[in-house]
Amino acid sequence: MKCIDELSETELKGKRVLLRSDFNVPLNAAGEVANVFRLERGWQSVRYLSERGARVIIISHMGKSEDSLASVARALKKFGSVVFIPDIVGPVAQHAALSMKDGEIALLEKVLREAGEKANDGTFARALASLAAIYVDDAFAAVHRAHASIVGVPKFLPHYSGFLLRDEVRQLDAARHPEAPSFAILGGAKFETKAPLIASLLSAYDHLFITGALANDVFKARGLEVGVSLISKELPSQDALNNPRFLAPVDVTVERADKQARVKKPEQVSSDEKIVDIGPDSVAAIAPHIAAAKFILWNGPTGLYEGGYISYTHAIAELVAKAVEGGAKAVIGGGDTIAAIQESGVPEDSLGFLSTGGGAMLEYLLKGTLPGIEALQ
Repeated sequence: MKCIDELSETELKGKRVLLRSDFNVPLNAAGEVANVFRLERGWQSVRYLSERGARVIIISHMGKSEDSLASVARALKKFGSVVFIPDIVGPVAQHAALSMKDGEIALLEKVLREAGEKANDGTFARALASLAAIYVDDAFAAVHRAHASIVGVPKFLPHYSGFLLRDEVRQLDAARHPEAPSFAILGGAKFETKAPLIASLLSAYDHLFITGALANDVFKARGLEVGVSLISKELPSQDALNNPRFLAPVDVTVERADKQARVKKPEQVSSDEKIVDIGPDSVAAIAPHIAAAKFILWNGPTGLYEGGYISYTHAIAELVAKAVEGGAKAVIGGGDTIAAIQESGVPEDSLGFLSTGGGAMLEYLLKGTLPGIEALQ
């Protein structure tokens, strides 16, 4: 796929560019943006286009149905001048697009307010395309969705990737074929959706450490008591469990009904307890693998992030930072993983490449392509 840096300033100056970004960011209780990680990563393409005289029209999605990208427009003002347009393809948006001057940046209302977006409706895609002369996709976290703004619009306009999307693909291509010795950490839930990826990672990586709620499935499959812990519909196969590259926690943090927590061995969990994180012995067990690795892949915190169980995720982040300092390459992704790491105090630039994708990252690791990437070929 071609990237925007292949376009000269002459080719961009005065052109309306429809930029599909992923500014789906969390809001705080006051309705303002709570985390600007994706905004910072996406601004590089916005700035590049604007500085070359393009008239940049940003489209994105975010959050719940009642949320508005107006809050994102306010947050983006720390990076540059952005005008929010409370419309998508109607008369207001059309007029705003036609009225723009060179270098100006507009952010339209979130695209999923239009039913045609999720349905990949051709009429809606054509209406979006009519706003501009060039289409740029920089929304890696959304390229696994076959939506109109992702796969429909490129049919009607010359199309390019932005810098964020280009860099994500490059880094994840490397993660699909890691340099040995390699170490992967996979958390999250729903083993049934991750089983194919786990099989792939066991083939590609020297060791795979399963954590998060996925570890509960491992304990359950081994016949251990998991109490009231979250369990998937599908459990790991014996082939996976017996694979010498397959690693699971050797201790866990459990929470009782009174919300008191303690560390136990997996075989000591009671029927009224909930597994909420790993323990210190698990961190110690994987520390040598991280220290020896030349390539580290990590997706998913070790514990229940929303419950505040992040101390062992922080400990692993510190180990990864030391490995990167020693020359290892690392690719880390997943919204909760990034958020937990940001709270750890470990500098982001010491952790390798931080992906903006969660589901898109995992799907790309498995398939090596995604609908939005195919649309740009």
